[in-house]
Amino acid sequence: MNKTTIHVVNILRRTLGYGLLVTFVSLVSIAVYVLNQRADLQLWHEVDLDEEFTTDSDVSDFAGYLELEDRLFKQLELKVYDKTPPGDSNNINRYQKGSMMDPTSMATNWNRTFELKQTAPTAGVLLLHGMSDSPYSLRHLGKKFHASGAAVIGLRVPGHGTAPSGLVETTWKDMAAAVRLAAKHLKQSIGDQPLYIVGYSNGGALAVVYAIETLEDASLPRPEGLVLISPEIGVSKSAALAVWQGRIGHWLGLEKLAWNSISVEYDPFKYSSFAVNAAHQAYRITAEIEKRLTKMARADALGEFPRVLAFQSVVDATVSAPALISRLFERLPERGNELVLFDINRVELVEHLITKDPAVALEGLLVGKEYSFALTVVKNAAEDNGSPSRRVMISHRKAGETEVSTELTEMAWPSEIFSLSHVALPFPEDDPLYGSGRGDEIPTLGNRSLRGERGILVISSSELLRQKWNPFYSWMEERTLDFMRLAPVSAPDPALE
Repeated sequence: MNKTTIHVVNILRRTLGYGLLVTFVSLVSIAVYVLNQRADLQLWHEVDLDEEFTTDSDVSDFAGYLELEDRLFKQLELKVYDKTPPGDSNNINRYQKGSMMDPTSMATNWNRTFELKQTAPTAGVLLLHGMSDSPYSLRHLGKKFHASGAAVIGLRVPGHGTAPSGLVETTWKDMAAAVRLAAKHLKQSIGDQPLYIVGYSNGGALAVVYAIETLEDASLPRPEGLVLISPEIGVSKSAALAVWQGRIGHWLGLEKLAWNSISVEYDPFKYSSFAVNAAHQAYRITAEIEKRLTKMARADALGEFPRVLAFQSVVDATVSAPALISRLFERLPERGNELVLFDINRVELVEHLITKDPAVALEGLLVGKEYSFALTVVKNAAEDNGSPSRRVMISHRKAGETEVSTELTEMAWPSEIFSLSHVALPFPEDDPLYGSGRGDEIPTLGNRSLRGERGILVISSSELLRQKWNPFYSWMEERTLDFMRLAPVSAPDPALE
C-alpha cells in the first residue's frame, strides 16, 4: 500500500470516527432533551431524609433500626407532609393530608416495619418486600403465618415507605444490612424454632443474598427455607446502563435524569415514580448473586443452602423467569426445592394476541431433562373437544424424575384476565387496595379500567390495566404453609385486621 493510499485510508477512518462521534452525541442530546421534558420534580422527589438507615448508621441491632425508623418518619412528616398543602377527600396524592390515599390517616400505616410476636412461636418468618414497595405487599401472608403460630417481622427495607427520593441514594448493601439485623432479632425471639424468609421481587434477591451470607458467616442464623415470589434473580442487561443516565443528568445539572419515571404519587404503599438508582441496584444485586452462586457451585459449596419454594408468572415484565431456573434452581442440590410457574390463560383469542407465547418453553421444561428440583405448572385444563377451559389443572414433575402427573382443580381463571403479572402474586382478590374492588378500607386500584381518549389520564392505561391480584392466591398460600410445616387456620388474625 503506497503513501497516498495510506493517507486516504487514514482520512476515511478519521471522517468515520468523527461521524460516529457526532451521531452518538446527537442521539444522547436528543435523549437528554426528551427525558428532561417530563413532568416537574416535586418535593417528595428531592427531599433529603438523612435519618434513613445505611451501612454507615450507628445502629447495631434491630431495636436501633426501629428507633432510627421512628426518627425517619417524624422527619418525613416535617419535611414533606407539613410542607404540602392538604388535599380534600377526593384527592389521590398520598403526600397530601386528608386525601383518600394518605397512609398516615389510615388505621395502619403499612409503610412501617411491623412485628407480630408469639409467646410460644412454632417458627419465625421474615417478610421482605420488593423495590419501590412497602411491607403492605406481604401483610396477607404475614397474617396467615402469625395465625398459624409463627412470629413474624415485615421489614421496611431501607429507601422505602417514605418518599421516592429515598431510592436515589440507597444501595443494595444498605438493604442487606437491614435484613441481617432483622433476621438476628427474629431468631433470638424464636429460639430453636425454624426461621423462614419470604422474599417478593427485590426481597427475593435479598433473601438469596442473606442465605449465601449464612453459608459464609456462621454467626448469622441460617434459615430453614426461602419462599420466593416473583423473585429478582435476573433483570434486563439494559439495567446495567441505568446508572449512566443519572450520572449524565448530575454532570449537566438536570436532576430529572435521575428518574426512569416521574409520576403522580397516588399509591399509598408503593412509589409510582422510579429512580434510576433503583434499577441500578436491582442490576447490582442480581450480578452479585450470579457471581457468588457461580463461585460456590464450582466449589460444591451449596449443599447447605436452604430449601427453596418459588412462585413465578411465566410472563413477567420486571424479572426474568428463565434466569430463575438457570441462575438458581439448576445450581442447587436436591433438597426439596420446588418451582411453581403460572401459565397464561389460554381461552378464546389470547394465544393469537400475545407477542410471545411461553408454551414451547413450558413444554420443554415438563418433558425435558431430569431436574434436581420439583416443577409445578398451573395452567388451563382442556374441554372435551380439546380446547382450553377456564378450569385450572396442575402439572407436576418430581425432582429427579421425568414423569408428569396432572391434577384437575376447582380453581378457574376469571374471564377478563389473560395472565398474572409481576405485581399480582402476593395479593388475594379481596385485598382492599389491589383487589377486585370488594374491599372498603381503601379505594381500590385493582379493578380500574377507565375508557376514553388516550394520553388524558395522569395514570397510564397500561398501569391501570396491569393485573394486580392473584386468582390463585389461596392455593399459593396453602402451598407455602405446607412448605413451612405450619398448620393452616381458618379463623382471621385480629393482629392484622
